[in-house]
Amino acid sequence: MPVITTIDDLKKIHRRRAPKMFFDYCESGSWTEQTFRDNTTDFAEIRLRQRVAVDMSNRTTRSTMAGQDVAMPVALAPVGFTGMQCADGEIKAARAAEKFGVPYTLSTMSICSIEDVREHTKEPFWFQLYVIKDEEFVDNIIARAKNAGVSALVITLDLQVLGQRHKDIKNQLTAPPRMTPRVIADLAIRWRWGLGMLGTRRHTFRNIAGHAKGVSDLRSLSSWTAEQFEPKLDWSMIAKLKEKWGGKVILKGVLDAEDARKAVEIGCDAIVVSNHGGRQLDGALSSIRILPSIVDAVGGQTEIWLDSGIRTGQDVLKALALGAHGTMIGRAYIYGLGAMGEAGVTKSLEVIHKELDTTMALCGERDIHNLSRDNLLLPQDFTTRWS
Repeated sequence: MPVITTIDDLKKIHRRRAPKMFFDYCESGSWTEQTFRDNTTDFAEIRLRQRVAVDMSNRTTRSTMAGQDVAMPVALAPVGFTGMQCADGEIKAARAAEKFGVPYTLSTMSICSIEDVREHTKEPFWFQLYVIKDEEFVDNIIARAKNAGVSALVITLDLQVLGQRHKDIKNQLTAPPRMTPRVIADLAIRWRWGLGMLGTRRHTFRNIAGHAKGVSDLRSLSSWTAEQFEPKLDWSMIAKLKEKWGGKVILKGVLDAEDARKAVEIGCDAIVVSNHGGRQLDGALSSIRILPSIVDAVGGQTEIWLDSGIRTGQDVLKALALGAHGTMIGRAYIYGLGAMGEAGVTKSLEVIHKELDTTMALCGERDIHNLSRDNLLLPQDFTTRWS
């Protein structure tokens, strides 16, 4: 086993071990993938202000996210198909997050169901809801989340229609994969993945199959997901969902200050500044470039979190210094899961925490809550270039 010191190390192993269609699902964006690339490269434009001769002892990265104590202000974002990166992937990721002390968010489009994850964890997790046309299904899945003790509902706002992701189309992405000659050849050299899948019964979207009307097999499930996303989703519908849930609500997918103000009016517990990892509107600005305008518009009225593009603990620090209260990571932990299962998710969190803690110290800070724009060196036009 190679020495792993970065998220990129885990990504390289993930590429070797996961089937191509599932690695590509993780490592891709929509259309030209411009926004997907900008999400990471824009972080690199932000430099750090080094401070010396400062007492760096007794540092802490502990914080809270939506009232939950966290070891560092990082939550695992909802990611579809997680259980196809590694057998029982959602369960393994949730357990790793629980042990590390950060929140885990289960996707509607997960392979392991709400009940599966609840059975294998001790602490409450979060659940992400895609708003679909079938109101009975939505009511049912909200009730299931409540019964499982889910502590926050994350409503994704930026998937009323599906952005075109060329790699997924070309790979004929399904769960489980269709056994075409090309797929069989690909799986033949990824025996670890195959052995893992032989040891689990979880191979399709268990939050949906058996719960949505008319969904019993792969073909009907594929048809259902293609037809059911709700294009009519608006703020009044979001308010009704918040009322149905009755608990903490996090709104994910905000990329505009005006939308952030509307989210505050709804009364959400947190806003996630996110462009869906560059998988929806290609050509949108990166989340980190948009973040300051949203913090300036609504900061202090609710928690602002940053999602999309984070690959290092330094990225986390930059987001916090620009005003984010917390962050979410997706690909960074999926690389670990696809590489080494639960241990890989733990490793990804350890890497990010180490980078965050060390960078904080070298910036002359001991408490994560003291980070500010004073810790950064920003290009003069970083927040105005695309205004």
